Amino acid sequence: MKSLSSTGAQRATSNPPIELLDGPMGTELERLGYETRLPLWSALANDEAPALVKDVHRAYASAGATLHTANTFRTQPRLLGDKAIELTRRAVSLAREALGNEARIAGSLAPLEDCYRPDLSPGTKALPAHRAMAGALAQAGVDLIVCETFPHIEEGLTALEAALETGLPVYLSFSPGPRDDLLTPDEVRFGSERAIALGASAVLVNCLSARGARPFVEALASSGGRFGVYANAGIAEDAIGFRADRSFTPEQYVARIDEFHALGATIFGACCGMGPAHIDALATHFQLRR
Repeated sequence: MKSLSSTGAQRATSNPPIELLDGPMGTELERLGYETRLPLWSALANDEAPALVKDVHRAYASAGATLHTANTFRTQPRLLGDKAIELTRRAVSLAREALGNEARIAGSLAPLEDCYRPDLSPGTKALPAHRAMAGALAQAGVDLIVCETFPHIEEGLTALEAALETGLPVYLSFSPGPRDDLLTPDEVRFGSERAIALGASAVLVNCLSARGARPFVEALASSGGRFGVYANAGIAEDAIGFRADRSFTPEQYVARIDEFHALGATIFGACCGMGPAHIDALATHFQLRR
């Protein structure tokens, strides 16, 4: 019987090159002792705990990540006003300081409302806000933009449109789930096909249970473009945003990701509740060490 690592390496030679995203910033900061709070989540850590933010970036780099996301998930003008531009630039600078100028840095562009409340989404009316955030990320010097954790198709596509205006490559990631009010596999299929047609460089799903992700990854496969997944381990928690399940092991995650790789996915990372150990396990499995 072949090991997971040998199987993953063989597939990696036949599919497009694997891109390994980093993992979550917020729940990793919590693990290191920083207290996140909604609605700003980890945004204030750029000012309050810059050394910890850099430590998290370095940990993911050491684990083998090849694409790093700056801590800009909630550095939005609508939440922070004039301070948003400063914190966005600070987040990108912290990533560069930690990782060096050769590292690929992505800017995170998030939904305007709660990632688990599609009913609150402004849909296409979000264009001005997403345009402002995308512009701030581009000015801060990111290499690409990841529009991530979108529970609403139209707002996700609107964010994609705004980000594409910068001229940077853009990934769009939807946040589906088993609840009736969250995106279904059919909706993810529809949204991902439209996203690729509009010019997205890749489509993904994130912040969904790794155990229940397969139908949504299968839906991405019909998009005609590059696709991937970065799942979570835990449950939503009203006070802090997320409660991690530390019992979900890196080995369990590798087994799930190997299934998704067999479906054609080539972009992987980790979301809330996971950490550098999960990225390290993926890098080892796919033999991505330099």
